[in-house]
Amino acid sequence: MRKTQKGFSLIELLIVVAIILIIAAIAIPNLLRSRMAANEASAVGSLRTINTSCVAYSTTYGVGFPALLSNLGSPGGGTASSTAADLIDAVLASGAKSGYTFTYTAGNAANNVIPTYSLNASPITPGQTGTRYFYTDESGVIRYNLSQIASASDQPLQ
Repeated sequence: MRKTQKGFSLIELLIVVAIILIIAAIAIPNLLRSRMAANEASAVGSLRTINTSCVAYSTTYGVGFPALLSNLGSPGGGTASSTAADLIDAVLASGAKSGYTFTYTAGNAANNVIPTYSLNASPITPGQTGTRYFYTDESGVIRYNLSQIASASDQPLQ
């Protein structure tokens, strides 16, 4: 009487592991590219949200644009004011969201009114959280640069 073998041989298991590793090697780079594209789309959406919030802030409080990005954030349970307008969420008001850092710079005040601002979005880890750098200002046009912090002279998004 001959015993029947139960289970898999070592070679069969190694072949299965090799196939799984090959599939993973193909899939992981695509997953990372998809994540970077999602982070960039989120950054552009956040820039649009901030632009809209700046216009609403200017209209509501009559002091021009906010002095700080955090002025657009939540009052923390209190009433909205010019220092906590409750126009954007707390995560975005902190200056970092979805792999991007947002740097808001208010223009020089004239007669206690801030007439301009600029806003940059830079990947936290270039090449991993995003590849493009973004810029916008009170004009609402979003511009990008592939290699360095974007500015007003860069190519606009289409």
